[in-house]
Amino acid sequence: MYAQSMKNVLALIGSAATSSVNHKLIEYILLEARDLFQVTVYDRLKTLPHFDPKRSLEHVPSEITELRNLIQGADGVIISTPEYVFSIPSGLKNIIEWCVATTVFSGKPLGIITASTSGLKAHEELQLIMHTLMATFTPETTLLIQGVKGKIDANGTIIDIQTTEGLQHLAKALFTLIGTGSK
Repeated sequence: MYAQSMKNVLALIGSAATSSVNHKLIEYILLEARDLFQVTVYDRLKTLPHFDPKRSLEHVPSEITELRNLIQGADGVIISTPEYVFSIPSGLKNIIEWCVATTVFSGKPLGIITASTSGLKAHEELQLIMHTLMATFTPETTLLIQGVKGKIDANGTIIDIQTTEGLQHLAKALFTLIGTGSK
């Protein structure tokens, strides 16, 4: 029965650091929502070429075509990102810029997690950007985790009950959003 309702979700990690708290948050969702989602984690920010508008539609780099296909083929997308200097990280912005000339995010059910010291500006910015790209998200599929380093221990375990509950709520809300056929 779950096989029919299992959803394919692409998780985009906004941090270039392989041991970031954003990876830990996605790992938690992988474990907790394993009956809802089959999650593919995309964390290759550092390997992508810098955005070049001249190559956005013609002579598109193969890595970008692969990324776009992953987004297009997913039932939903989760973006988990830190905030750098009151903004989203440049690597995440690069991914998004490569997708602007396409419709891969149009109508795509989306979960947004911003986990940082403050994160407020990046959270607002990412919502504005994804709204502009016509992704589909709700307040229930967005989560701002402020002071995240105090909510995860040295082993990478989430020790804050509000954070685990927030991630569980987001996963269930995204599953519901995907089920409404918003893709």
